[in-house]
Amino acid sequence: MSKLYITTTLPYVNAEPHIGFALEVVQADTIVRYLRSLGNDVFFNTGTDEHGLKIHRKAQEAGKETQAYVDEYAEKFKVLKDVLGLVYDVNFIRTTDAHHKLAAQEFWKRCMDSGDIYKKPYKIKYCVGCELEKTDSELVDGRCPIHLNIEIEIIEEENYFFRFSKYQEPLLELYKNNPSFVLPDFRFNEIKSFVKSGLEDFSITRLKNKMPWGVAVPEDPDHVMYVWFDALVNYISAIGWPMDLERFNQYWPVIQLAGKDNLRQQSAMWQAMLMSAGVKPSKQILIHGFIQSDGQKMSKSLGNVINPIDLVKDFGTDALRYYLLREIPPFDDGDFSMSRFKEVYNADLANGLGNLVARVAKLCETTDYNQMGSSEKTNQHILGDTEYEKAISEYKFNEALASVWRKITKVDQYINEEKPWELLKTNQERCKSVLSHCVDQIQEIAILIQPFLPETSEKITEQFKGPKIKSQTPLFPRIN
Repeated sequence: MSKLYITTTLPYVNAEPHIGFALEVVQADTIVRYLRSLGNDVFFNTGTDEHGLKIHRKAQEAGKETQAYVDEYAEKFKVLKDVLGLVYDVNFIRTTDAHHKLAAQEFWKRCMDSGDIYKKPYKIKYCVGCELEKTDSELVDGRCPIHLNIEIEIIEEENYFFRFSKYQEPLLELYKNNPSFVLPDFRFNEIKSFVKSGLEDFSITRLKNKMPWGVAVPEDPDHVMYVWFDALVNYISAIGWPMDLERFNQYWPVIQLAGKDNLRQQSAMWQAMLMSAGVKPSKQILIHGFIQSDGQKMSKSLGNVINPIDLVKDFGTDALRYYLLREIPPFDDGDFSMSRFKEVYNADLANGLGNLVARVAKLCETTDYNQMGSSEKTNQHILGDTEYEKAISEYKFNEALASVWRKITKVDQYINEEKPWELLKTNQERCKSVLSHCVDQIQEIAILIQPFLPETSEKITEQFKGPKIKSQTPLFPRIN
């Protein structure tokens, strides 16, 4: 049994959970469920990023103490575990946890001991939305292209810096030796080009009197850690570093999921920091795109932000999971609209999977079908389907689901061709054989969809474990 580690990024707790993060955490959950179904021991980590200027200002705007503010918003993200049907033992880390802060400080000390932290005065253009320094070439009409509604700020002070420039060659060597280190390939090429073009040292602190909300810098009470330096350490602190190295070494290195706006931080900055602290690099980084709404970027000003919690209340957890995994490309930008969501729901879930399950269950009930003696299904056998296995092992969730839905279509066609309702009158043995095949196929489908639609998989498994199979309420009631 292999020990593996999967983590999402940690979303900022400065707003309600949005569908973009729902995509990331559902993708991660699907990977975890699939790997566990094959017998692996998988540690699954998510949580909340709770430091930084953006969060501090949001708390001030709300008239709240910053800790009270982040406590409130962390709870909003914790509910995603149930809302999105995440595995029961998902680890939820907060960067305000005492253990995490101690780990971040120890990480700082190790980078300092490596000679990679130094102090200097500097002046930069800074996007509070990204919590990142911006060069003129990255700006559009003087603004960050990702946060056009936020003015670029000029920061001029003395800070500590990380010696990023030292790690150009080590990073390029890491990329060369690990050809699938970043997926998809075009994102990997993007970060390789960025590193090849030359690296500049980056600021890793803020003056405490200007930005008090952060992890204290060891032996310098005037500074707090820059949010990125602190938050990234969660990936190792979550599995016990540096106190429980036995546990840490069992699970590290990690497979990370992140959005395309996190590419530089995850695949270059963080990897250089790990090297500096004497920790092995990550195992792999999977980069997904953004979700647009009817072809437009989601924003509060446009009123097109999708709240995943509201969708689940109306249509159920697995309906949302299905759309995110089937309709949103795993590595490119995708689109969400209520009209398309309802169209997919009716076509694939209500009329597709739901109708097949209801149809076969009704036939079994009507013919008094008894499946005593049917063979027990095993995950390893069913999940070894070549087409399905190849797609999911390459994190192509949409292709894996497409292969399952082709199976659903074939079973429906088989029923139409064999007409078991007629065979019941003319050839009962053949009728039993046809229904046995259909039940067998539905049991396999239940196993195949388990990583993607766990709630639905469980319902189908319970309904078809027999010996007597009976009709039940529709899995996905059709939307008018």
